[in-house]
Amino acid sequence: MKMKKTRGIIYLQLILSTFFLTVLDQWTKHLAVTHLQNQSDISLIDGVLSLHYLENRGAAFGVFQNRQGAFFILTVVILAFILYVLWRIPVTKKYLPVRILCFFLTSGALGNLIDRIRLKYVIDFIYFSLIDFPVFNVADIYVTVSMIVLLLLVLFYYKDEDDFAFLSPKKKGK
Repeated sequence: MKMKKTRGIIYLQLILSTFFLTVLDQWTKHLAVTHLQNQSDISLIDGVLSLHYLENRGAAFGVFQNRQGAFFILTVVILAFILYVLWRIPVTKKYLPVRILCFFLTSGALGNLIDRIRLKYVIDFIYFSLIDFPVFNVADIYVTVSMIVLLLLVLFYYKDEDDFAFLSPKKKGK
């Protein structure tokens, strides 16, 4: 019974944190439309970082242009997998980082999905000009940083092959 209450709290946290992070992403995109669309770039750090409005009809960094249906399906599959992970993950302190990363990944996926459904493109506006990095947005930051942190956790923290056994559809004891 205690486990169900704890899982209930985790799902409430997922809903609230995802809502907050997604609203933050959408708010920054609204600001980009309001202050950057049809305007000159705004330099934050001269020659390094600027705000530049871009309508991205592709995936991350502009690849696969005009494939909105595929992006929708892919996003739904990713969100379903994240929910599966959250359902199966043990409710222990050891897996708290993974749960938090799931919240950020969900928010990033939803933030860009909202744009794709509503606008048929994603609003990007952060440009790291020092290395001519593709223009990106807050949702992209959520996803990219979460995936890097997850990779580091898998490489250096979760070392036992049983650390992710909970993802197996087989029940323990069979």
